Amino acid sequence: MRLPQQVPRLAVVFAAAIAVLVGARTVLVPATFGKYGHYRAAAVDSIAARPVNYAGRQECEECHDDIAAQRLAGNHRGVGCEVCHGPQEAHVERPTDVTPPAPRDRSFCVRCHAYNASRPTGFPQIDPATHNPLKACIACHDPHAPVPPRVPQECAACHGQIARLKALSHHVNLPCVTCHTVPQQHKVTPRAVRPTKPTERAFCGQCHDQAATRVPEAPRIDIATHYQRYLCWQCHYPHYPEAK
Repeated sequence: MRLPQQVPRLAVVFAAAIAVLVGARTVLVPATFGKYGHYRAAAVDSIAARPVNYAGRQECEECHDDIAAQRLAGNHRGVGCEVCHGPQEAHVERPTDVTPPAPRDRSFCVRCHAYNASRPTGFPQIDPATHNPLKACIACHDPHAPVPPRVPQECAACHGQIARLKALSHHVNLPCVTCHTVPQQHKVTPRAVRPTKPTERAFCGQCHDQAATRVPEAPRIDIATHYQRYLCWQCHYPHYPEAK
């Protein structure tokens, strides 16, 4: 039985393609590829030959143990020395000749502390345009153990986005403590001690139930029949309630 004439032709095409692929791999794949793993083994030597720029915090602590202890006890314990002072291998090798740079102007600190809604709740943030605009950050804050010069008393000091949104809402005149119980320790360790939030529909019903008398102009619903399966804040954002 004779093979269809297409088969030999396809076989030649496939053989040529395989030969091209094998030849390309031989030319293009480095000789040391796969020696230690799925990478070029010679890259290890190439990387090792590059000059060392960063010394590591352990080197800094050899001489600056007092500052290291202060930093490890403060809010910047997770921030390495070279994050603010830059690569310090040259300083370690020649400490008297090379002085580490120390940020002095406001533009450096705001890389982390300028207000950004994507940062975690409780992370210290400011508006650089309005927060002591003529002062350097280090005039009030020790960068090795930063603490506010005074504990913020207003919720907006940390929750700026919510405060600005609430200022445009029907709840603008409601103090935050109307709905939240805020322990004093929350102002000191905001991530460890959290404010309470309402957990029942009856809380909103104090103002919005048809039988409520607390706020005469508030929108009314029958709390007993109005979407009983849901909590109020599953449909209405309390900092910017849309109902009129």
